[in-house]
Amino acid sequence: MDFEPTDRCKALLEQLRGFMQEHVYPVEDEAVAAFDDEVGARTAFPGIVVALREQAKAAGLWNLFLPSRDDGPGLTNGEYGVLCEEMGRSTLVAPYVFNCQPPDSGNMEILAEHATHHQRERWLEPLLEGDIRSCYAMTEPDTPGSDPTGLGCLAVQDGSDWVINGRKWWCTNALGAQVAIVMAVTDPEAAKHKRATMLLVPTDTPGFEYVRPLSNMGHTAGPGHWELRFEDCRVPVEESTLGPRTGGFKVSQDRLGPGRIHHCMRLIGVAERALELMCQRAQSRAMFGSLLADKQFVQEFIATSRAEIDQARLLTAHAAWKLDQVGNREARTDLSVTKLVVPTMALNVVDRAIQVWGGAGVSDDTPLAAMYRYNRMLRIGDGADEVHKQVIARTELRKASAAALVGAA
Repeated sequence: MDFEPTDRCKALLEQLRGFMQEHVYPVEDEAVAAFDDEVGARTAFPGIVVALREQAKAAGLWNLFLPSRDDGPGLTNGEYGVLCEEMGRSTLVAPYVFNCQPPDSGNMEILAEHATHHQRERWLEPLLEGDIRSCYAMTEPDTPGSDPTGLGCLAVQDGSDWVINGRKWWCTNALGAQVAIVMAVTDPEAAKHKRATMLLVPTDTPGFEYVRPLSNMGHTAGPGHWELRFEDCRVPVEESTLGPRTGGFKVSQDRLGPGRIHHCMRLIGVAERALELMCQRAQSRAMFGSLLADKQFVQEFIATSRAEIDQARLLTAHAAWKLDQVGNREARTDLSVTKLVVPTMALNVVDRAIQVWGGAGVSDDTPLAAMYRYNRMLRIGDGADEVHKQVIARTELRKASAAALVGAA
């Protein structure tokens, strides 16, 4: 395997890096504030970000995550990883600028794979153009989010309609979305992996209700993470069913595999920027007669962070390569290892940077507090650490059992 970026990837990275230096970083704080102040039920993006998105689209830095040449640039997961890391340096702004933000990126991927012609025209094409946003509604307050086979939100077919009743929460970026992809139980008596179906529900449908924004470590503004309620929410079966009936679990796995590694790719960028900020502070702040950079404990912070970032980058690159070679299902354990390791690494690096910055580190005078606040949930979302540990352990136990059988023979 060769992790050296292709010439095309290097050229895109140089272009992307230049765009961010010229257009994104200078207005980053303003754009973050605008998301909180301007996004509403019918406002998907703040004005400053809309302008940046138009510039990015004109520059050809658009939908970089899509591997299909019909809908995107046709990059491999390995190639996209290099670009995604760069976007991760400005996690709260850059992915939106290049139309690569979650959950829209994952939603576009499953729409590209499973949508009918009509669904592509109504939902995928506007998402690809950046005209609308979407959200993803799977997790529920009354069932374990790490086990989607036990969902309770119910969709009952009534003639040509689905009638949906239930609650969802931690629906990221729900405010300002025009459509929700809802995983609902349509066949309660079926086998556990066949109970649910994916449904496309416009957010202005009667019975679709925004209950409340959920506080993410004290932050509730902007597109947010929302609790939603469905009360006799009626949508047409033919227009709304995404993929096969009872195929919701498979569609969710198609979505979560690439989504997990995209999170990890961005987190490498988060950690790199945190390390840079740590070094800047260490080289400019004096304490007890010498720079922080001269203190052994700060040097240990820096050296450990560099080693951990480089290890995590190689792990992520390997998982991306495996995903490209054998697909989501066969790369499942590699993705779980990556998802287990990288978020913890990034949060540890950010935490060290906060410590070096002292009081300023926990304020919003630096990006560090927001980096931690925004990304801490990634040790829970898209599979909690403990679930991924189970996946990894079961794989190792199966390998050990197979080896024992071979040895016995």
